Amino acid sequence: MDPTVLAIWVVRLLFLGLLYVFLWSVVRVLVRDLRSAAREPATELGRLVVLASPGGEPPVGSAFRLDAVTTLGRDVNNAIVIEDDFASAQHAALTYRGRAWYLEDLDSTNGTFVNGTQVAGLAPVAFGDELQLGQVRLRLERPRVDRPRG
Repeated sequence: MDPTVLAIWVVRLLFLGLLYVFLWSVVRVLVRDLRSAAREPATELGRLVVLASPGGEPPVGSAFRLDAVTTLGRDVNNAIVIEDDFASAQHAALTYRGRAWYLEDLDSTNGTFVNGTQVAGLAPVAFGDELQLGQVRLRLERPRVDRPRG
């Protein structure tokens, strides 16, 4: 056998071996990251606190953790269910984009309000702002920071 052909085969096998080692290490890192993400609780982005709820549901003072996309309305498939006759089934969506919150009215019948001003489409929302869906009023608050006790 020609030494050149033999050298090419050795290089091919080494390259194939290195490729498999690289792929194995990538899969190992991905699995480790997925496992650690599953163990850690999700980072809280913000909270909605109920200020007024004439119907009693959700109760005044209750707080809801917010995800990057949180839907609000009367339908049970929403992240936050608002039991109010003036709220639509799919009333509004609160989304976290980049470093800011936005409230979107989902063509509700009675409108969505931020600090008393009706939202037309998409509106930026800041911590401390008051949202109103139907007769239910909520306040957007910063996430709760749990500090380790020492």
